[in-house]
Amino acid sequence: MTGQDWLEKDFYGVLGVPKTADAAAVKKAYRTLARTHHPDANGGDAASEKRFKEVGEAYSVLSDPEKRQQYDAVRAMRSGARFTAGSGGPGGAGGAGFEDIFGGMFGAGSPGAGRGRAPGGQRRSSAGSAEFDDLLADLLGQQGGGFSGGSTRGPEKGGDLTATARVGFAAALRGTEVSVPVVDPTGGTRTVHARLPAGVADGQKVRVRGKGSRGSGGPGDVIVTVRVEGDDVFTWDGTSLRVSVPVTFAEAALGATVEVPTLDGVARLKVPAGTPSGRTFRLKGRGPAVRGVASDVLATVTVVVPQKLSDRAREAVETLRDAEGDADPRAGLLAAAEASREKASS
Repeated sequence: MTGQDWLEKDFYGVLGVPKTADAAAVKKAYRTLARTHHPDANGGDAASEKRFKEVGEAYSVLSDPEKRQQYDAVRAMRSGARFTAGSGGPGGAGGAGFEDIFGGMFGAGSPGAGRGRAPGGQRRSSAGSAEFDDLLADLLGQQGGGFSGGSTRGPEKGGDLTATARVGFAAALRGTEVSVPVVDPTGGTRTVHARLPAGVADGQKVRVRGKGSRGSGGPGDVIVTVRVEGDDVFTWDGTSLRVSVPVTFAEAALGATVEVPTLDGVARLKVPAGTPSGRTFRLKGRGPAVRGVASDVLATVTVVVPQKLSDRAREAVETLRDAEGDADPRAGLLAAAEASREKASS
């Protein structure tokens, strides 16, 4: 990380804490954001991965007291300080000169020890260390010579904020607009409106541009994590609406036309005679429109066995059993299992 990074990046804004935040508050903010944006929890989302790295970078500086002090001093330069290599800094000889700010940061000595000299009188290499040189080169855009002028970098954009939106199953499929509370770094709460696209998935992230933390270069964004509620009837497989349709044994054996629920009403499905339990039928175009394209409904037939039988129904079932004779629906299964055991033992 270079000194220019420190000038450009608002680590307090990244973590969403004020500059007066203590170490505990910084650590708490980091842990919350790291859990939210960890790559393992976001399925390879590029924006989350980038945000995770930014959070880690900010914490690595603000969690270290020495680095944090250095960072605050460097950022203070950005507010308009000017420096020269001579003894007369801003405001004359009594003003805050170059080493007044950087001396304690990089061991360049104090004003009384002589600018740029070690305690023994030997001149330090490039104001104290290679690290110091690199920092100054980045900050001032110069190689050696007098130091004058501050950073020439442009205004800094504010940091991104996070929020969570909970939506119903049907609303997620059709797309909807939500209002979510967002906590500012100052601790205040405000409401942000976000448009969720049709077919938005549970855990998906939606970016609302220009609604994040304020910065001199404009506001950051708000990243909204979507949580989709489950449904008792329907599920969504990413392309089609799925539903389980119970039928009686007679309907499956003899065939029937049954009603199938959809998000827009009821569809009719013709179940052919001899349909086994678990067979899935496709109702084309009867699902919700996602991104302007109508989806399908996948209806899976489930044969329901009655818990209680009337005397008449029992007689009918017994008659069917007797009519089937020695038919064994498991004969093929048992033969296949026997063949598997013989193959395993050979």
